[in-house]
Amino acid sequence: MPTVLKPNLIRLDEKGIYCPQASVYIDPWKPVTKAIITHAHADHARWGMKHYLAHEQSKEILKYRLGKQIHLDTLPYEKVITLNGVRISLHPAGHIPGSAQVRLEYKGEITVISGDYKTESDGMSTPFTPVPCHTFVSECTFGLPVYRWESQETIFRDLNQWWAKNGEEKRCSVVFAYSLGKAQRILRHLDQGMGPVFAHGAIWNTNEALAADGVNLPKVEKVTQNIPKSSFANALILAPPSAAGSPWMKQFSPYRTAICSGWMNIRGARRRRAVDNGFVLSDHADWPGLNQAIEETGAEKILLTHGFQDVFARYLQGRGLKASVLDTIFQGESPDSEDT
Repeated sequence: MPTVLKPNLIRLDEKGIYCPQASVYIDPWKPVTKAIITHAHADHARWGMKHYLAHEQSKEILKYRLGKQIHLDTLPYEKVITLNGVRISLHPAGHIPGSAQVRLEYKGEITVISGDYKTESDGMSTPFTPVPCHTFVSECTFGLPVYRWESQETIFRDLNQWWAKNGEEKRCSVVFAYSLGKAQRILRHLDQGMGPVFAHGAIWNTNEALAADGVNLPKVEKVTQNIPKSSFANALILAPPSAAGSPWMKQFSPYRTAICSGWMNIRGARRRRAVDNGFVLSDHADWPGLNQAIEETGAEKILLTHGFQDVFARYLQGRGLKASVLDTIFQGESPDSEDT
């Protein structure tokens, strides 16, 4: 087992990351009394907590995913509340709409838990803001030097060109992307003058919840059995990865498929996912972004929660930082997950 640094404010137990002084967990994976949720993806926001606290832009999407009956309080970014002397505030993570870093301060000691984050502004989520701290708990989903993202302008130019080429061939374009965050980011940057855009029900419902949270999204039609097949001839369909290879896909034939994921950066990933094309688009920080974020916090201790933790910890140690692994069960953008 890797050696885990022990910061003053938090510890890891069988339920998750815990702040004993405030009696609160951050993104726990088992039921607890009080939980702060960094964002609404399934590996961070789980059912069964007695009380939830999250950013105000996560309100409706959390209720959609976890149930209207949950007891949920929300905060705007940077507003401070105090629990048993611990000052708690939420700060932009830039991962998806409503995603937040959690800042804990007690007797001058500051710990920040990043949740998932990306440092490139996507034009939809509130951009990532580095938060100075003594201890920074960081994800490192793509914590290897090979992961360096091109600008999203380049990616969406290529995606729109691919869609146009398929349309010239009278083929439908089906793009697989996570239902929450990635699908909406793609939707915001499509050239909708090229043809109609439709969405799988899971994505359409997510759009409706995000719209209720104040996220401005282009209108898109939900795929239903009542839509004539001819409507899909030069259309683009947004669907979750779980739809790939399912009977639901038959209605779009003939079609080309693509997936948007950071894992498309690795040779062979597109072939393993059995798609025609792959676009390297991630809602997580790449190698330069991770290093920049960590440096800008000025943190003395770095704890790495998920991704290439061991390799990235050794790299940071080589730079003279006190870095170690925190063994959580968060997945980040897993190459094998269907939808988070």
